[in-house]
Amino acid sequence: MKRVLALDALRGFAILTMILSGVIAYNILPAWMYHAQLPPPDHTFNPNLPGLTWVDLVFPLFLFAMGASFPLAMNRRLIQGDSYFQLIKKIVERTILLAFFAVFIKHVHAYNIAAPNSPNNWHWLIALLAFPVIFAIYVRPKKEWNPKISRILKYLAWFIALVWLFFFENGKGEGFSFNRNDIIIIVLTNMAFFGALLWLFTRGNLLLRLGILTIYLALRLSHAENPLFDTVWNCSPFSWLYRLDFLKYLFIVIPGSIAGDLIWSYSSAKEQNGNGSSWSNSRLWTQVIFMLAIILFALIGYQSRWVNITPVVLILSAFAGLWLTQKPADELEKLVHKLWHWGAFWLILGAFFEPFEGGIKKDSSTMAYYFITSGLSVAMLISFIILLDKLRLERVFTLLIHNGQNPMIAYIGVANLIWPVLAMTGLEALLVSVTQTPFLGFLRGVLKTVLLAYMVSFFTKKKLFWKT
Repeated sequence: MKRVLALDALRGFAILTMILSGVIAYNILPAWMYHAQLPPPDHTFNPNLPGLTWVDLVFPLFLFAMGASFPLAMNRRLIQGDSYFQLIKKIVERTILLAFFAVFIKHVHAYNIAAPNSPNNWHWLIALLAFPVIFAIYVRPKKEWNPKISRILKYLAWFIALVWLFFFENGKGEGFSFNRNDIIIIVLTNMAFFGALLWLFTRGNLLLRLGILTIYLALRLSHAENPLFDTVWNCSPFSWLYRLDFLKYLFIVIPGSIAGDLIWSYSSAKEQNGNGSSWSNSRLWTQVIFMLAIILFALIGYQSRWVNITPVVLILSAFAGLWLTQKPADELEKLVHKLWHWGAFWLILGAFFEPFEGGIKKDSSTMAYYFITSGLSVAMLISFIILLDKLRLERVFTLLIHNGQNPMIAYIGVANLIWPVLAMTGLEALLVSVTQTPFLGFLRGVLKTVLLAYMVSFFTKKKLFWKT
């Protein structure tokens, strides 16, 4: 089975916009350019402030893409002859590697090394030198490499990383701590473990998968009302790594896994039946524009708190999408049709949940947040499927595809490569000094993100992938 480029593009879009949201100028941009609960100018966290911005959407897009990858990766391994035990072993190994990644990258971030002082060139150099160490640990060896040398370099990188953690001390005199970790990667670690296991043991039984998710929903909503349930909810042998509360993101990962099941079925049917076409190009472009318009309106409507008109428009749009994708002829069109049935369901469910828990919020995340972002993720995935597989615009989206195939490099590329180089050469200070207006402050972030995208694309073209 070939790679699903639409899924790579979705993952690439998610990781690059995630990076962009972290490098744009603070304080000076409009509220919709930041997390809804962290408005400018002081960015003080307000958990009572509802809303949904594009920044709030990027993490769900990545979670959805992760969920969609489970059926593709594990079905492929099962066909190749792997047993359930071998798959579970791989899931555990991946979990350990992701957890280490979450901890290590926080201990080699220049601002964490220097805390509470501003980083100097020595701190930036350490952050920069950490990049080849992480590279050697996670890169997938190429076939033409000498296996013995590859193993030696990997062991050496592990040794350097562990020694660094053992002797670590930041500007506050604090040493190594598991609690100093990247929370986004920790959440992804939990999803990689529990999401993958849940899919594996409910493979072919969607009702059971949704049933388990419903039981978790009941526990999430009721645990505070029962001492026993609350004990279960808060019990964790390693609170830095696992909390039952982290599993709330299964409400996005599981919808992603359903999409992955549909993509897998499509790929199998395509190999048997070939691929024709019935929808005209004008209809395909209409579908793309329609899907993107739904995303845009949901962001504007919920951020602007149009609480009456927004759910009405989204619900009507959900049904309009069903009409727009009707009468599919080939397997790809049938896939789009089936995907939007689920997308419409998640959107409608989220729209009815929106008034609950004080309106849609990312932090602390609400039920509306999970379901609405799942529906919007389906819309984005459909757009990429049409653009790449129907309209054949692969070259236009090469950067997204390459970054989606190498998201780990993209995730730390700014902090441990681009930023240190800019800081040590004085270019960072120059950039900041000439980008003080809102537009230029945003443009500075775009410049760094584009630079990162091309850097990751270079590694991808060279077949240098980081894998867990």
